[in-house]
Amino acid sequence: MADLWSEIADKGMLQTWQDRAMWNNMRMNDRDIADVTGRTYSYLMNGITADKGWLGLFKQGEKVRLRFINGSAMSFFDVRIPGLKMTVIAADGQAVKPVTVDEFRIATAETYDVIVEPQDQTAYSIFAQSIDRSAYTCGTLSTDASFFATPPAMDPPPILSHRDMGMDMGGGMAMPNGETMDHSQHGMATISDTKVTPASNPLGMAGEGSNQAIVHAASEAGFQVDMQAETPSNGVDDPGIGLRHHQHRYGRRVLSYVDLRNLFPTKDQRQPSREIQLHLTGNMHRYMWSINGIPASDASAIQLQYGERVRFTLVNDTMMTHPIHLHGMWSELETGDANYLPRKHTVIVQPGSKISYLVTADAKGAWAYHCHLLYHMPGMFRTVLVN
Repeated sequence: MADLWSEIADKGMLQTWQDRAMWNNMRMNDRDIADVTGRTYSYLMNGITADKGWLGLFKQGEKVRLRFINGSAMSFFDVRIPGLKMTVIAADGQAVKPVTVDEFRIATAETYDVIVEPQDQTAYSIFAQSIDRSAYTCGTLSTDASFFATPPAMDPPPILSHRDMGMDMGGGMAMPNGETMDHSQHGMATISDTKVTPASNPLGMAGEGSNQAIVHAASEAGFQVDMQAETPSNGVDDPGIGLRHHQHRYGRRVLSYVDLRNLFPTKDQRQPSREIQLHLTGNMHRYMWSINGIPASDASAIQLQYGERVRFTLVNDTMMTHPIHLHGMWSELETGDANYLPRKHTVIVQPGSKISYLVTADAKGAWAYHCHLLYHMPGMFRTVLVN
């Protein structure tokens, strides 16, 4: 923290003490990207460590299909193959219209199928660095079992910005990580200036599944919530922290959800009958995770009627990235083309952002709905009942 603010001050970017107080008040750390890092984990590819390296052989000129499955418990990986384009053809096992990229982020439980066409009689590094750049795993695509590729250097570690705090501003001065802040637009207040809702409803939330508008409490309204995303950014076109400027900086095109289109037409063309808005909430200091400020142990089930079409809108009121997983039914991401909604079972919700998808309640029963990060799951969990 001290290093960041010294850097900002040295560059003449620290305009008020409120900027520094804002981080302290919310008990956040601008580099708290991953809960468990490479200092604890040994990242593997098909069960093999990076120093040994998984090996896949190919014949020069042939097309190779690679299926990436994030089988980790707590890790996001950014995947690329230097020197090779990857054509994404499936997401979470569902066919999508081919889109060619240089890199993609994959969350716990997500899967991507890609086609690569290596032309040279050489070796390529399949490189997967963790979201916080604390470590990586890698393998090799090669024409020769004795020829292994050298992995590239990791990218610089990302730093959380105003955007990741739910303050999506259209302009302003640069932060050290390339993000921007504009003091004229957000009018930040200290904790003493915020208005706290009554104790009988500490977060001012409407009931889950209710058609009522959600009235969000002021930041720090309760010990279980660190912040609110006052102006959440669009999570569909955001590749994620640490990836947002790669096209400009490195010439690498990074996959965003907005790039995904179903290969086949959307089956259920009905408009949703209602919207269920859920806020992903938590306290970084006490490590308490919840939905709408309510942990799973105190929450009622989300009720769906069999056959209904519902829109789920997720707002991430935390500064951590959450992969949200709905069992039993597909989450059809609203990526801009209603006729070809991509179907996923796990959806990344970026810090300080919101994302929406449509669900057809076509499977009766009780279904788990949760963050797929193991240590977040106990609190950031709901039961979805389809009757």
